[in-house]
Amino acid sequence: MPKTSKASATEHMTLEGYEGHFTELDTGYTVAFESYSSDADLADYFKGLPDDRCQCPHWGYVFSGKVMFKTADGDETFEAGDAYHVGPGHTPVLYEGTEVVEFSPTKELQQTIDVVTKNMEAFG
Repeated sequence: MPKTSKASATEHMTLEGYEGHFTELDTGYTVAFESYSSDADLADYFKGLPDDRCQCPHWGYVFSGKVMFKTADGDETFEAGDAYHVGPGHTPVLYEGTEVVEFSPTKELQQTIDVVTKNMEAFG
């Protein structure tokens, strides 16, 4: 059975206000251990995706803090101790002091990351 942890993750990303540790499992899913050290509404980074929203579903657990997902049907906030599922068609709002683990289908996640990375580069 495949497994990973924050310490054994194969990829790492650090940006202002964000730290992520990722492993692509051989099951077609990516596990992301993420922490946020500042508040951020990331909606602008998803422009160019259908409806300008993330089209990748995520299953996650909030260890500390909170995370909000904005959708066409309204906003949903998940706090420490909550397990969640968010379907396609959302943008995240991150809060300082939050730590989560998320499970996402790798193919859809990569399509999203490609657009987000392009937008981040354009914003400088």
